[in-house]
Amino acid sequence: MIIKNYRWLIVTLIFFATTINYIDRQVIGLLKPVLEAEFNWSESDFAHIVMAFTAAYALGLLLMGRLIDKIGTKAGYTLIITLWSIAGMLHALARNASQFMLARFGLGIGEAGNFPAGMKAISEWFPEKERGIATGIFNSGPSVGVVLALLIVPWILSSYSWHEVFWITGALGFVWLIFWLLFFRTPGKQTGSAAAKENSGANDATARIKWYRLFAFPQTWALITGKGLIDPIFWFFLFWLPSYFSSAYSLDLTRPSIELIIIYSATTAGSVLGGYFSSVLIRRGWSVIKARKTALLIFAIAELSIILAQYTTAAWMAVAIISLAVAVHQAWATNVFTMASDMFPSEAVGSAVGIAGMAGAVGGILFPIIVGFLLDTYEAAGNITAGYNILFTICGLTYLTAWLLIHLLTRKHSSIRPEDLN
Repeated sequence: MIIKNYRWLIVTLIFFATTINYIDRQVIGLLKPVLEAEFNWSESDFAHIVMAFTAAYALGLLLMGRLIDKIGTKAGYTLIITLWSIAGMLHALARNASQFMLARFGLGIGEAGNFPAGMKAISEWFPEKERGIATGIFNSGPSVGVVLALLIVPWILSSYSWHEVFWITGALGFVWLIFWLLFFRTPGKQTGSAAAKENSGANDATARIKWYRLFAFPQTWALITGKGLIDPIFWFFLFWLPSYFSSAYSLDLTRPSIELIIIYSATTAGSVLGGYFSSVLIRRGWSVIKARKTALLIFAIAELSIILAQYTTAAWMAVAIISLAVAVHQAWATNVFTMASDMFPSEAVGSAVGIAGMAGAVGGILFPIIVGFLLDTYEAAGNITAGYNILFTICGLTYLTAWLLIHLLTRKHSSIRPEDLN
Protein backbone atom coordinates (compact mmCIF):
# COMPACT_ATOMS: atom_id res chain seq x y z
CA MET A 1 0.00 0.00 0.00
CA ILE A 2 1.30 3.46 -0.98
CA ILE A 3 0.83 6.15 1.66
CA LYS A 4 0.98 9.73 0.39
CA ASN A 5 3.53 11.93 2.17
CA TYR A 6 4.78 8.80 3.89
CA ARG A 7 7.91 10.50 5.20
CA TRP A 8 5.74 12.70 7.44
CA LEU A 9 4.10 9.59 8.89
CA ILE A 10 7.60 8.43 9.82
CA VAL A 11 8.27 11.72 11.61
CA THR A 12 4.95 11.42 13.44
CA LEU A 13 5.83 7.95 14.67
CA ILE A 14 9.28 8.91 15.94
CA PHE A 15 7.84 12.08 17.48
CA PHE A 16 5.48 9.97 19.61
CA ALA A 17 8.28 7.56 20.50
CA THR A 18 10.35 10.50 21.72
CA THR A 19 7.37 11.86 23.65
CA ILE A 20 7.00 8.56 25.50
CA ASN A 21 10.76 8.44 26.01
CA TYR A 22 10.66 11.71 27.92
CA ILE A 23 7.51 10.89 29.86
CA ASP A 24 9.34 7.87 31.25
CA ARG A 25 12.51 9.89 31.81
CA GLN A 26 10.82 12.81 33.56
CA VAL A 27 8.74 10.84 36.04
CA ILE A 28 11.62 10.57 38.52
CA GLY A 29 12.07 14.36 38.60
CA LEU A 30 8.38 14.99 39.26
CA LEU A 31 8.27 12.33 41.97
CA LYS A 32 11.46 13.63 43.58
CA PRO A 33 9.77 15.39 46.56
CA VAL A 34 7.52 12.35 47.19
CA LEU A 35 10.39 9.86 46.98
CA GLU A 36 12.70 12.07 49.06
CA ALA A 37 10.12 12.15 51.84
CA GLU A 38 9.53 8.39 51.74
CA PHE A 39 13.17 7.28 51.42
CA ASN A 40 14.93 10.23 53.13
CA TRP A 41 17.16 11.05 50.13
CA SER A 42 19.65 13.94 50.13
CA GLU A 43 20.33 16.05 47.03
CA SER A 44 23.47 13.97 46.50
CA ASP A 45 21.44 10.73 46.67
CA PHE A 46 19.21 12.02 43.91
CA ALA A 47 22.27 13.14 41.93
CA HIS A 48 23.63 9.58 42.13
CA ILE A 49 20.34 8.21 40.78
CA VAL A 50 20.52 10.68 37.90
CA MET A 51 24.15 9.71 37.30
CA ALA A 52 23.18 6.02 37.06
CA PHE A 53 20.82 6.91 34.24
CA THR A 54 23.34 9.08 32.44
CA ALA A 55 26.12 6.48 32.78
CA ALA A 56 23.85 3.87 31.20
CA TYR A 57 22.74 6.41 28.60
CA ALA A 58 26.37 7.06 27.64
CA LEU A 59 27.11 3.36 27.29
CA GLY A 60 23.83 2.75 25.49
CA LEU A 61 24.40 5.51 22.96
CA LEU A 62 27.77 4.08 22.04
CA LEU A 63 26.34 0.57 21.63
CA MET A 64 22.86 1.30 20.31
CA GLY A 65 23.91 3.77 17.62
CA ARG A 66 26.22 1.19 16.08
CA LEU A 67 23.69 -1.61 16.55
CA ILE A 68 20.91 0.37 14.85
CA ASP A 69 23.17 1.06 11.86
CA LYS A 70 23.69 -2.72 11.60
CA ILE A 71 20.16 -4.06 12.13
CA GLY A 72 18.17 -1.20 10.63
CA THR A 73 15.70 1.35 11.89
CA LYS A 74 12.62 -0.83 12.31
CA ALA A 75 14.27 -3.60 14.29
CA GLY A 76 16.33 -1.08 16.23
CA TYR A 77 13.33 0.91 17.44
CA THR A 78 11.46 -2.28 18.32
CA LEU A 79 14.34 -3.40 20.51
CA ILE A 80 15.00 -0.15 22.33
CA ILE A 81 11.41 0.78 23.18
CA THR A 82 10.82 -2.71 24.56
CA LEU A 83 13.90 -2.38 26.78
CA TRP A 84 13.13 1.07 28.13
CA SER A 85 9.43 0.34 28.74
CA ILE A 86 10.24 -2.72 30.83
CA ALA A 87 12.88 -0.77 32.79
CA GLY A 88 10.44 2.10 33.36
CA MET A 89 7.87 -0.24 34.87
CA LEU A 90 10.48 -1.90 37.09
CA HIS A 91 10.94 1.39 38.98
CA ALA A 92 7.70 0.52 40.77
CA LEU A 93 9.47 -2.37 42.50
CA ALA A 94 12.38 -0.29 43.85
CA ARG A 95 12.57 0.19 47.61
CA ASN A 96 15.82 2.15 48.14
CA ALA A 97 18.21 4.45 46.30
CA SER A 98 20.38 1.57 45.05
CA GLN A 99 17.41 -0.19 43.49
CA PHE A 100 16.29 3.03 41.84
CA MET A 101 19.81 3.38 40.45
CA LEU A 102 19.54 -0.10 38.90
CA ALA A 103 16.16 0.70 37.35
CA ARG A 104 17.49 4.00 36.01
CA PHE A 105 20.47 2.17 34.54
CA GLY A 106 18.17 -0.14 32.59
CA LEU A 107 16.08 2.81 31.45
CA GLY A 108 19.18 4.62 30.24
CA ILE A 109 20.40 1.67 28.15
CA GLY A 110 17.08 1.41 26.32
CA GLU A 111 16.34 5.12 25.91
CA ALA A 112 19.80 5.76 24.48
CA GLY A 113 18.78 4.33 21.12
CA ASN A 114 15.94 6.78 20.48
CA PHE A 115 17.86 9.67 18.90
CA PRO A 116 20.25 7.53 16.81
CA ALA A 117 17.26 5.60 15.45
CA GLY A 118 15.18 8.72 14.87
CA MET A 119 17.96 10.62 13.08
CA LYS A 120 18.73 7.55 10.98
CA ALA A 121 15.08 7.44 9.87
CA ILE A 122 15.18 11.14 8.95
CA SER A 123 18.42 10.75 7.00
CA GLU A 124 16.85 7.86 5.08
CA TRP A 125 13.62 9.64 4.19
CA PHE A 126 14.29 13.39 3.97
CA PRO A 127 16.35 15.63 1.65
CA GLU A 128 18.64 18.23 3.23
CA LYS A 129 16.24 21.14 2.75
CA GLU A 130 13.55 19.35 4.81
CA ARG A 131 15.71 17.75 7.47
CA GLY A 132 15.75 20.80 9.73
CA ILE A 133 11.99 20.99 10.10
CA ALA A 134 11.66 17.18 10.27
CA THR A 135 14.25 17.08 13.04
CA GLY A 136 12.50 19.98 14.76
CA ILE A 137 9.24 18.03 14.86
CA PHE A 138 11.03 14.90 16.06
CA ASN A 139 13.01 16.86 18.64
CA SER A 140 9.87 18.53 20.02
CA GLY A 141 8.95 15.15 21.48
CA PRO A 142 10.97 15.77 24.67
CA SER A 143 9.07 18.94 25.50
CA VAL A 144 5.67 17.42 24.76
CA GLY A 145 6.64 14.39 26.83
CA VAL A 146 7.64 16.55 29.78
CA VAL A 147 4.41 18.56 29.60
CA LEU A 148 2.34 15.39 29.45
CA ALA A 149 4.28 14.03 32.41
CA LEU A 150 3.41 17.20 34.33
CA LEU A 151 -0.27 16.41 33.73
CA ILE A 152 -0.22 12.62 34.01
CA VAL A 153 1.87 12.20 37.15
CA PRO A 154 -0.26 14.36 39.51
CA TRP A 155 -3.42 12.81 38.04
CA ILE A 156 -2.22 9.28 38.79
CA LEU A 157 -0.95 10.34 42.23
CA SER A 158 -4.35 11.78 43.08
CA SER A 159 -5.91 8.31 42.83
CA TYR A 160 -3.03 5.93 43.38
CA SER A 161 0.55 5.92 44.67
CA TRP A 162 3.91 6.58 43.04
CA HIS A 163 4.19 2.88 42.17
CA GLU A 164 1.28 3.13 39.74
CA VAL A 165 2.89 6.14 38.08
CA PHE A 166 5.76 3.94 36.91
CA TRP A 167 3.50 1.02 35.91
CA ILE A 168 1.20 3.17 33.78
CA THR A 169 3.79 5.40 32.08
CA GLY A 170 6.08 2.46 31.41
CA ALA A 171 3.30 0.61 29.58
CA LEU A 172 2.82 3.43 27.03
CA GLY A 173 5.78 2.21 24.98
CA PHE A 174 4.07 -1.08 24.22
CA VAL A 175 1.04 0.78 22.85
CA TRP A 176 3.32 2.75 20.51
CA LEU A 177 5.06 -0.44 19.41
CA ILE A 178 1.84 -1.77 17.88
CA PHE A 179 1.63 1.20 15.49
CA TRP A 180 5.35 1.05 14.70
CA LEU A 181 5.17 -2.59 13.64
CA LEU A 182 2.04 -1.95 11.60
CA PHE A 183 3.10 1.15 9.70
CA PHE A 184 6.88 1.52 9.44
CA ARG A 185 8.47 0.57 6.13
CA THR A 186 12.03 1.03 4.96
CA PRO A 187 12.44 3.33 1.93
CA GLY A 188 13.13 0.43 -0.42
CA LYS A 189 9.89 -1.30 0.56
CA GLN A 190 7.66 1.77 0.26
CA THR A 191 7.48 1.55 -3.53
CA GLY A 192 5.61 3.58 -6.13
CA SER A 193 6.05 6.92 -7.84
CA ALA A 194 4.82 9.04 -4.93
CA ALA A 195 7.08 7.33 -2.45
CA ALA A 196 10.01 7.45 -4.80
CA LYS A 197 9.75 11.23 -5.05
CA GLU A 198 9.72 11.57 -1.28
CA ASN A 199 12.42 9.02 -0.73
CA SER A 200 15.24 11.25 -2.05
CA GLY A 201 17.17 8.15 -2.99
CA ALA A 202 17.66 6.89 0.55
CA ASN A 203 17.78 3.27 1.55
CA ASP A 204 17.76 1.24 4.73
CA ALA A 205 21.40 1.87 5.49
CA THR A 206 22.68 -1.21 7.18
CA ALA A 207 25.94 -1.32 5.25
CA ARG A 208 28.98 -2.15 7.28
CA ILE A 209 31.30 0.70 8.09
CA LYS A 210 34.46 0.92 10.08
CA TRP A 211 33.04 2.52 13.20
CA TYR A 212 36.36 3.61 14.66
CA ARG A 213 37.04 5.65 11.53
CA LEU A 214 34.48 8.22 12.67
CA PHE A 215 36.86 9.51 15.32
CA ALA A 216 39.35 10.57 12.63
CA PHE A 217 37.00 13.26 11.31
CA PRO A 218 36.66 16.77 12.78
CA GLN A 219 32.95 16.61 11.96
CA THR A 220 32.58 13.89 14.59
CA TRP A 221 34.33 16.06 17.17
CA ALA A 222 32.07 18.99 16.27
CA LEU A 223 29.06 16.82 17.13
CA ILE A 224 30.78 15.61 20.31
CA THR A 225 31.30 19.25 21.33
CA GLY A 226 27.76 20.30 20.49
CA LYS A 227 26.27 17.48 22.56
CA GLY A 228 28.94 16.97 25.22
CA LEU A 229 28.87 20.52 26.55
CA ILE A 230 25.17 21.23 26.11
CA ASP A 231 23.19 18.05 26.86
CA PRO A 232 24.03 18.18 30.60
CA ILE A 233 22.40 21.61 30.76
CA PHE A 234 19.09 20.32 29.42
CA TRP A 235 19.17 17.40 31.82
CA PHE A 236 19.69 19.91 34.62
CA PHE A 237 16.59 21.77 33.41
CA LEU A 238 14.73 18.48 33.11
CA PHE A 239 15.54 16.94 36.50
CA TRP A 240 16.04 19.96 38.77
CA LEU A 241 13.60 22.66 37.58
CA PRO A 242 10.64 21.15 39.47
CA SER A 243 12.74 21.11 42.64
CA TYR A 244 13.99 24.66 41.94
CA PHE A 245 10.47 26.06 41.74
CA SER A 246 9.45 24.02 44.77
CA SER A 247 12.26 25.46 46.91
CA ALA A 248 12.45 29.00 45.48
CA TYR A 249 8.74 29.68 44.91
CA SER A 250 6.99 27.04 47.07
CA LEU A 251 5.47 25.30 44.06
CA ASP A 252 3.21 22.36 44.99
CA LEU A 253 4.38 19.47 42.79
CA THR A 254 1.53 17.19 43.85
CA ARG A 255 -0.76 19.18 41.55
CA PRO A 256 -0.43 20.11 37.85
CA SER A 257 1.89 23.12 37.63
CA ILE A 258 1.01 25.79 35.07
CA GLU A 259 4.45 27.33 35.56
CA LEU A 260 6.29 24.18 34.56
CA ILE A 261 3.82 23.41 31.79
CA ILE A 262 4.53 26.83 30.25
CA ILE A 263 8.29 26.34 30.53
CA TYR A 264 8.38 22.91 28.96
CA SER A 265 5.81 23.87 26.31
CA ALA A 266 8.19 26.59 25.20
CA THR A 267 10.70 23.94 24.21
CA THR A 268 8.27 22.67 21.57
CA ALA A 269 8.26 26.04 19.84
CA GLY A 270 12.03 26.28 20.11
CA SER A 271 12.56 22.87 18.58
CA VAL A 272 10.28 23.37 15.58
CA LEU A 273 11.21 27.01 14.91
CA GLY A 274 14.92 26.28 15.32
CA GLY A 275 14.78 23.61 12.65
CA TYR A 276 12.57 25.74 10.42
CA PHE A 277 14.94 28.72 10.65
CA SER A 278 18.00 26.88 9.31
CA SER A 279 15.87 25.16 6.65
CA VAL A 280 14.70 28.57 5.41
CA LEU A 281 18.30 29.74 5.09
CA ILE A 282 19.14 26.67 3.01
CA ARG A 283 16.16 27.22 0.71
CA ARG A 284 17.43 30.78 0.19
CA GLY A 285 20.72 29.48 -1.13
CA TRP A 286 22.92 29.30 1.96
CA SER A 287 25.28 26.36 2.22
CA VAL A 288 24.00 23.70 4.60
CA ILE A 289 26.76 23.97 7.22
CA LYS A 290 26.79 27.79 7.11
CA ALA A 291 23.03 27.84 7.72
CA ARG A 292 23.27 25.46 10.67
CA LYS A 293 26.19 27.31 12.29
CA THR A 294 24.57 30.72 11.86
CA ALA A 295 21.49 29.42 13.60
CA LEU A 296 23.63 27.97 16.40
CA LEU A 297 25.44 31.29 16.92
CA ILE A 298 22.16 33.19 17.24
CA PHE A 299 20.86 30.64 19.74
CA ALA A 300 24.09 30.71 21.77
CA ILE A 301 23.83 34.49 22.16
CA ALA A 302 20.15 34.26 23.12
CA GLU A 303 20.96 31.64 25.75
CA LEU A 304 22.87 34.22 27.79
CA SER A 305 19.46 35.36 29.01
CA ILE A 306 19.33 32.51 31.54
CA ILE A 307 21.90 34.40 33.64
CA LEU A 308 19.18 36.95 34.40
CA ALA A 309 17.18 34.35 36.35
CA GLN A 310 19.26 35.04 39.44
CA TYR A 311 18.12 38.68 39.58
CA THR A 312 14.42 38.03 39.90
CA THR A 313 12.36 37.12 42.94
CA ALA A 314 9.06 36.95 41.02
CA ALA A 315 7.96 33.46 40.00
CA TRP A 316 6.42 34.52 36.69
CA MET A 317 9.50 36.51 35.69
CA ALA A 318 11.56 33.39 36.35
CA VAL A 319 9.09 31.42 34.22
CA ALA A 320 9.56 33.86 31.33
CA ILE A 321 13.36 33.79 31.51
CA ILE A 322 13.65 30.04 31.85
CA SER A 323 11.03 29.45 29.14
CA LEU A 324 13.18 31.40 26.71
CA ALA A 325 16.29 29.52 27.81
CA VAL A 326 14.84 26.03 27.34
CA ALA A 327 13.24 27.00 24.00
CA VAL A 328 16.60 28.24 22.75
CA HIS A 329 18.25 25.06 23.98
CA GLN A 330 15.90 22.91 21.92
CA ALA A 331 16.49 25.10 18.87
CA TRP A 332 20.22 24.50 19.38
CA ALA A 333 19.76 20.74 19.86
CA THR A 334 17.65 20.44 16.71
CA ASN A 335 20.37 21.98 14.57
CA VAL A 336 23.15 19.91 16.11
CA PHE A 337 21.17 16.73 15.44
CA THR A 338 20.49 17.85 11.88
CA MET A 339 24.18 18.51 11.30
CA ALA A 340 24.76 14.78 11.85
CA SER A 341 22.53 13.91 8.89
CA ASP A 342 24.13 16.76 6.87
CA MET A 343 27.73 15.72 7.43
CA PHE A 344 27.50 11.91 7.53
CA PRO A 345 26.09 9.35 5.08
CA SER A 346 22.97 7.53 6.26
CA GLU A 347 25.08 4.39 6.76
CA ALA A 348 26.84 6.17 9.63
CA VAL A 349 24.24 8.55 11.05
CA GLY A 350 23.17 6.23 13.88
CA SER A 351 26.77 5.69 14.92
CA ALA A 352 27.66 9.39 14.69
CA VAL A 353 24.63 10.44 16.73
CA GLY A 354 25.38 7.68 19.22
CA ILE A 355 28.96 8.87 19.71
CA ALA A 356 27.86 12.49 20.10
CA GLY A 357 25.08 11.49 22.43
CA MET A 358 27.51 9.46 24.51
CA ALA A 359 29.60 12.61 24.95
CA GLY A 360 26.48 14.42 26.16
CA ALA A 361 25.73 11.62 28.58
CA VAL A 362 29.28 11.65 29.94
CA GLY A 363 28.81 15.37 30.59
CA GLY A 364 25.53 14.45 32.20
CA ILE A 365 27.36 12.10 34.55
CA LEU A 366 29.80 14.79 35.65
CA PHE A 367 27.51 17.82 35.82
CA PRO A 368 25.16 16.37 38.49
CA ILE A 369 28.18 16.03 40.76
CA ILE A 370 28.60 19.80 40.56
CA VAL A 371 24.85 20.33 40.89
CA GLY A 372 24.52 18.09 43.94
CA PHE A 373 27.58 19.62 45.63
CA LEU A 374 26.46 23.22 45.07
CA LEU A 375 22.87 22.63 46.14
CA ASP A 376 23.79 20.63 49.24
CA THR A 377 26.38 23.26 50.21
CA TYR A 378 24.03 26.22 49.84
CA GLU A 379 21.09 24.35 51.36
CA ALA A 380 23.24 23.72 54.46
CA ALA A 381 23.95 27.46 54.51
CA GLY A 382 20.22 28.18 54.31
CA ASN A 383 20.26 29.65 50.79
CA ILE A 384 19.77 26.92 48.20
CA THR A 385 18.60 29.49 45.63
CA ALA A 386 22.15 30.89 45.48
CA GLY A 387 23.32 27.47 44.31
CA TYR A 388 20.80 27.54 41.48
CA ASN A 389 21.96 31.05 40.51
CA ILE A 390 25.54 29.85 40.05
CA LEU A 391 24.29 26.97 37.93
CA PHE A 392 22.25 29.31 35.72
CA THR A 393 25.37 31.40 35.06
CA ILE A 394 27.35 28.32 34.05
CA CYS A 395 24.55 27.29 31.72
CA GLY A 396 24.38 30.67 30.02
CA LEU A 397 28.09 30.86 29.18
CA THR A 398 28.51 27.32 27.88
CA TYR A 399 26.69 27.70 24.55
CA LEU A 400 29.03 30.32 23.12
CA THR A 401 32.00 28.18 24.11
CA ALA A 402 30.49 25.20 22.33
CA TRP A 403 29.70 27.24 19.21
CA LEU A 404 33.26 28.52 18.92
CA LEU A 405 34.64 24.99 19.04
CA ILE A 406 32.09 23.74 16.49
CA HIS A 407 32.97 26.60 14.15
CA LEU A 408 36.69 25.87 14.34
CA LEU A 409 36.18 22.17 13.72
CA THR A 410 33.92 22.56 10.67
CA ARG A 411 35.15 25.67 8.87
CA LYS A 412 37.34 23.71 6.42
CA HIS A 413 35.41 20.44 6.24
CA SER A 414 32.29 19.36 4.32
CA SER A 415 30.28 16.15 4.22
CA ILE A 416 31.80 12.72 4.64
CA ARG A 417 31.33 10.18 1.85
CA PRO A 418 30.54 6.50 2.54
CA GLU A 419 33.81 5.41 0.97
CA ASP A 420 35.73 7.61 3.43
CA LEU A 421 34.60 5.31 6.24
CA ASN A 422 35.91 2.08 4.74
